[in-house]
Amino acid sequence: MSEEQKRLLEQSLWAIADLLRGRMNADEYKNYVLGFIFLKYLSERQEVYADDELLKRDNIKYADLINENDENEEIISLVKQQSIENKGFFLKPNQLFSYIVKKGNKEFGSDNFIVEDLKNVLNSIEQNTIGQESEEDFIGLFEDVDLSSAKLGKTEKEKNDIVIEILSRLNRIDFNLTDAKSDVLGDAYEYLIGQFAAGAGKKGGEFYTPSQVSRILSQIVTAGKDKIKSVYDPTCGSGSLLIRVKDYADVSEIYGQELNRTTYNLARMNMLLHGINYTKFHIRQGDALTDDHFPDLKAEAVVANPPFSAKWKGDLNPLFKTDERFNKYGALAPKDKADYAFATHMIHHLADNGVMAIVLPHGVLFRGGAEEKIRRYIIETLNYLDAVIGLTPNLFYGATIPVCIMVFSKCRKEDDKILFIDASKEFEKGKNQNRLTDDNIKKIVETYKNKKGIDKFSRLVGSREIKENDYNLNISRYIDTFEEAKSIDLVSVSKEIKKLESEETEINEEIAGYCRELGISAPFHSEITKANEV
Repeated sequence: MSEEQKRLLEQSLWAIADLLRGRMNADEYKNYVLGFIFLKYLSERQEVYADDELLKRDNIKYADLINENDENEEIISLVKQQSIENKGFFLKPNQLFSYIVKKGNKEFGSDNFIVEDLKNVLNSIEQNTIGQESEEDFIGLFEDVDLSSAKLGKTEKEKNDIVIEILSRLNRIDFNLTDAKSDVLGDAYEYLIGQFAAGAGKKGGEFYTPSQVSRILSQIVTAGKDKIKSVYDPTCGSGSLLIRVKDYADVSEIYGQELNRTTYNLARMNMLLHGINYTKFHIRQGDALTDDHFPDLKAEAVVANPPFSAKWKGDLNPLFKTDERFNKYGALAPKDKADYAFATHMIHHLADNGVMAIVLPHGVLFRGGAEEKIRRYIIETLNYLDAVIGLTPNLFYGATIPVCIMVFSKCRKEDDKILFIDASKEFEKGKNQNRLTDDNIKKIVETYKNKKGIDKFSRLVGSREIKENDYNLNISRYIDTFEEAKSIDLVSVSKEIKKLESEETEINEEIAGYCRELGISAPFHSEITKANEV
């Protein structure tokens, strides 16, 4: 997508968001905007699939099969069967987005009330998947699009008018689904999720990882690979991080889990909007620590940005003490800091040839107690820690603290050293948040891939040195970032001071002369004024 296309698309989408912005907050209106975009996507995907793959030979346009007769019903029935089997969903011709918009704009008569029609369409999409392979990927997708909400309008007419306006504006946007190489809609959806995350403040960090950080994680876990069998994120949010991995390698299967129900819906929509077939992704709802939906999964790539220092049941749940995800490290992660619970959960799900990159708060590098025991076991016994990358503060929505990326690999050699990278100065300051530039990202990723030491930026550290530091991974212990103060030429400074003093004396004499002529006192008390007073 060109920059001009992106600009026009962003303008259109934000104009739609503006219609709702005064009625509800960003966290609420994102559900309507993204939900309607997703409906338009499904509708256009249904139409393109029917026209280009099922009905092209008969020169029939799917949208024209509106009239209810036996011949049309038979064709629609065949389209339904193929659509659900291959695409996972189905829409009738009179349920298409374009048809609903036309009705809203009174092209079929004076009755332009479409809210009930829209409710039926959203319900029908889910109902058609019940009992099908795609049921778990579509059920409940539109539950956050509340068309009965009083926030849309006080009367049914007000609600209807605002919905018509939103759908009509969306209908003018060409998502270019016939171009297999185009991802206009996917790009737009990603952009909107990012903007909504920014507007949602702290809540935004719960469902979106900034794209610059996603790019680093994705390039790390795919380094040296063109194909990845599977990728997994146990706290997948809107799924953007999982999708980003596909930019750098051909991924066969995607696995993700998300606790928040609304965000879980966003993630499934995001997968489909990026053209990922429902058979290729497996997104489940629930707490990965207490309700692991993929107990047997061993993923070749694992990425995550879990909630920082979240609370978990820890020692309060005796089952965790026998859970193989947590019980071999000599201690459980503290109940008020689940960071290492997520890390060890992910290590458990990492394949023997896999690489894992996880974003964590800096405290995981040096905190004592149970976390120190877990760090020690990972480094000394397992030898899985591959790199520690320190990032600048204020990169994430709602989190101003500095964070780090910890990289783990199950295929390290016994004598491998751990790479430390201090990228805390690699950023561009923004209005509300810092951001990483393309050059910043490239420097970090290339340093990791090449495992090279760069003065005051990166260093390979052996296990003996880490042991001597009691497994404290604080980056400043291993990379000297001290900048020597520039030497000062005191002789030159002295000469400069004398010169300035001489200039000051001349100026003061001149001012004192003006003051004598005016018959007023000088605005300073110096040797000159003393002499004049005498």
